[in-house]
Amino acid sequence: MIIKEPDQQNPKNPKNSPPKTSPTVAPSKPAIGGKRQTIDLGESLRMATKTLIANKLRSSLTMLGIVIGNASVISMVGIGQGAQRLAADQFESLGPNVLFVSPGSGNRNRTFEIPKTLVLADAQAIATQVPSVDKVAPQVNTNKLLTYRNRNKNALVVGTTAEFLPVRSFDVERGRFINDLDLQRSNQVVVLGPDLVDELFAGSDPIGQQVRIQNLSFQVIGVMKAKGAFLGNNQDNVAYIPLTTAANRLVGRTSPYGLEVTFIAVSAKNQQTMDAAKFQIENLLRLRHKITLDDDFVVSSQEDILSIANTITGALTLMLAAIAGISLFVGGIGVMNIMLVSVTERTQEIGLRKAIGAREKDILLQFLIEAVILSAAGGVIGTLVGVSGIVLISTLTSFKAAVSPVAIIVAVSVSGGIGLFFGVVPAKRAAKLDPIEALRSG
Repeated sequence: MIIKEPDQQNPKNPKNSPPKTSPTVAPSKPAIGGKRQTIDLGESLRMATKTLIANKLRSSLTMLGIVIGNASVISMVGIGQGAQRLAADQFESLGPNVLFVSPGSGNRNRTFEIPKTLVLADAQAIATQVPSVDKVAPQVNTNKLLTYRNRNKNALVVGTTAEFLPVRSFDVERGRFINDLDLQRSNQVVVLGPDLVDELFAGSDPIGQQVRIQNLSFQVIGVMKAKGAFLGNNQDNVAYIPLTTAANRLVGRTSPYGLEVTFIAVSAKNQQTMDAAKFQIENLLRLRHKITLDDDFVVSSQEDILSIANTITGALTLMLAAIAGISLFVGGIGVMNIMLVSVTERTQEIGLRKAIGAREKDILLQFLIEAVILSAAGGVIGTLVGVSGIVLISTLTSFKAAVSPVAIIVAVSVSGGIGLFFGVVPAKRAAKLDPIEALRSG
């Protein structure tokens, strides 16, 4: 019997053909079920960027909410800080190391009427008996109608002394200010603010002219240097007359304890003696007014008043920033909605990628990157818009709004975080799509 050896050269006989060896292939992304892949962050970033660029209108509208939110937060915080800076500048204009002694109790629940407890004798006692005090300027305020020929102007009339200028850091531009002789004789002389001069004299020289205040004739002896507004009150629309003249001929003596004053401005010798001056003034007035329980006066420093103003402006800034922050939240919801729509529109693309080996992590990463890019880009654009708005406000107005680096960092970080947070849901939805169903639905 002849035994034939198998024909190794016959390719048509698969049973007898030798096993084929697989060619050597460079390691690449393994197929489904192969070895574990590493996430290609660069590839996901490129794909996400191409997708966003291909849908420019949709991407722009999605970023709009984030842009508005960031711009609102940055501009509102900047305006709030500008308001605090403006308040600080205005309080500095009150004068260095100034204390204000006002009538009334610190307990505001007892009465709405301010008691008439401060008199000229209190100011004189402070000037002579408090060693840490440099100068004292009592003041009587009243609103009167000023008349020059056929021109009328309502203005604040301040009765004060010669110490008003150094205590309050005011200057005379022309002429002179009130002196001790005017006080002793109760002279009917007046020093006008620059706005009053413009309204009443219309460019002519007011020095030596006669102005009527409450049917009394006053000679203009000086014009004050422009000071500007303070907390909404125009300090250049003020007329200054001797305190004795104001008390005797305009206001009258309304206090049984002496010549009543509206408040007393006190300048300490230096910044270090401010606390000592406040303590000594309080003790002196308690002795003079025979106080055993609640004070009938309040001694306030610039820092006290400024802290109250900063508290108010800070609360307003926080409220405005919170309202603006709502738009950031709304913008994040817009990102999520658009990304959910994008998942629906790109079902076939997602199914095809998963069919050729893309994993859930790859799909999840791509959609998360798209959401973060939209939010981060909106944050950067919104920052530029907000900063530009602050610069524009500072340029066109006297309100010096400030750019807050902290607000910029927080706004951009929050916008990026919002994109990441609101992008998780649509990204997970895309990653969970079944590739077969996705291809069928496409």
